[in-house]
Amino acid sequence: MPDVSISTFSGSSCALSEDDISALQASLRGSVALPGDPGYDEARTLWNAMVDRRPGLVVRCAGASDVRQAVLLARDRGLQVAVRSGGHNIAGKAVCEGGLLIDLSTMTSVTVDPKSRKAWVEPGALLGDLDKEAQAHALATPLGVNSTTGVAGLTLGGGFGWITRKYGMSIDNLLSAEVVTADGSILRASEEENSDLFWALRGGGGNFGVVTGFEFQLHPVGPEVLSGLIVHPLEDAKTLLPAFRDAANSAPDELTVWTILRKAPPLPFLPEEWHGKEVLVFALCYCGDMAEGEKAVAGIRALGNPIADVVGPHPFVGWQAAFDPLLEPGARNYWKSHDFLDLSDEAIDTLLNAVANLPTPECEVFIAHVGGAMSRVPAEATAYPQRSSHFIMNVHTRWREAADDDGCISWARDLFARTQPYAVGTVYINFMPDDEDDRVGEAYGDNYAKLAEVKKKYDPENLFRLNQNIKPS
Repeated sequence: MPDVSISTFSGSSCALSEDDISALQASLRGSVALPGDPGYDEARTLWNAMVDRRPGLVVRCAGASDVRQAVLLARDRGLQVAVRSGGHNIAGKAVCEGGLLIDLSTMTSVTVDPKSRKAWVEPGALLGDLDKEAQAHALATPLGVNSTTGVAGLTLGGGFGWITRKYGMSIDNLLSAEVVTADGSILRASEEENSDLFWALRGGGGNFGVVTGFEFQLHPVGPEVLSGLIVHPLEDAKTLLPAFRDAANSAPDELTVWTILRKAPPLPFLPEEWHGKEVLVFALCYCGDMAEGEKAVAGIRALGNPIADVVGPHPFVGWQAAFDPLLEPGARNYWKSHDFLDLSDEAIDTLLNAVANLPTPECEVFIAHVGGAMSRVPAEATAYPQRSSHFIMNVHTRWREAADDDGCISWARDLFARTQPYAVGTVYINFMPDDEDDRVGEAYGDNYAKLAEVKKKYDPENLFRLNQNIKPS
């Protein structure tokens, strides 16, 4: 076998001999994959079809020891290194071109202890994996809204979803983590051990090491919740969105109401004449007592003249996967996001003007309202800084053909620019595309300086830089 050329961060390349590759394979429980080998394409393929990178070498890890071997190789040879877990990363930073890919996607174990209400989760597990295991005991922890999202990336960026208002963010329920740092150490991070690292992991992304295990606190949820969609004509949005704003700001912690603006997909409960027409969708979930939930959602259900209302008791694990059909892999995606402390009338007008000209049928604007328990955590308590009750706008452009790239991306950037005057400046890093590295500082605000200090301690050479990168101070 000829030498394998691997890209380095210095811009050169490093040759690994057949003996080097054999020695690496002998040290692993998992496997090495080179271009053309079984598992190589599976490891490098991400959810966003715009990303098509070919690493020079893939280490498909089976545990922390494999991750350690890969990290030591990257450190000792100066290799460019990327870390892939669930593969849902919008920016595509989970795969590098020509470098070393540390692939965690086969590490999918989830272990639930119903007595202590805790779960131990490996980094390749998806949200659906954790949801299913926890819901077997009518337990859950706050995650996202798409079951194919990776637990690791979601959590390291902060993590919010349908039960965040009641139980906080994913990072607020993280009890400890196992981390392989840049020097090859395998550390436990918690409030009691390596507390500075634990602080940084809760929102600081993949900057500080490779997390090989997450310990979460679980809470009683379900197995059924009051949830569903209410679909309205977009022409009514001018009055509905201010009502949504007021309802969201006054909702009990158990209730989450979000809004989606898009063309109606061919959902079976929608009249066929509405398929492909612009609509406003309220998506809601109440995670408490059903009778109390009916009272809590009555106001939002009474608004306007909906085309369809399918709110009712649903299995929580099913509601967590309700948006999966609209977010399957294989499409081209580009996102832009803002945080709004309030959804002003001017911001609403700007949104509606843009949604009247959606570039493709799969494009949408998603407005999530968060607050409740997560807003009662001090901004300095974790790396994730934006703890106020606020609205998160995600401009989600999605299309199929490369010929539509310029039109879709331009539309998203234009809407982002037009809504910037109403935004607070912070941003959820999991919603940041590949061209927003200049926003990392504002994403973390006053927490950035401390993050840079922690980075200097645990990764002084910035080995883990293919992410929303925080440079060592």
